[in-house]
Amino acid sequence: MKIEYYLYLAIALFCIGVVGVLTRRNAIIIFMCIELMLNAANLLLVALSKMYHAAGVAQNPMAGIDGQLFVFFIMVVAAAEVSVGLAIIVMLYRNTHSVDINFLNRLKH
Repeated sequence: MKIEYYLYLAIALFCIGVVGVLTRRNAIIIFMCIELMLNAANLLLVALSKMYHAAGVAQNPMAGIDGQLFVFFIMVVAAAEVSVGLAIIVMLYRNTHSVDINFLNRLKH
């Protein structure tokens, strides 16, 4: 499969995530859109890693592994983000009985 297909899919997923973050008010939906953007970046890193591996396997058998290592670290950071983010959303819901982002402006005072 051509690398352009992976590139188009990653761009589409990232754009959907950006639109979701900018237009939604629900904290959980915004959180899911951020995860969608991270997964788009992961898809692109793996696709580029596969392309680099196919091109350089003759010179170096470890060629193309870097992108997959970056994806692993991004997944670890995303898992930590999920745990902290969901804890904040649960505490917000317990205190305000809403997950609306606009309600956070009232918590300033």
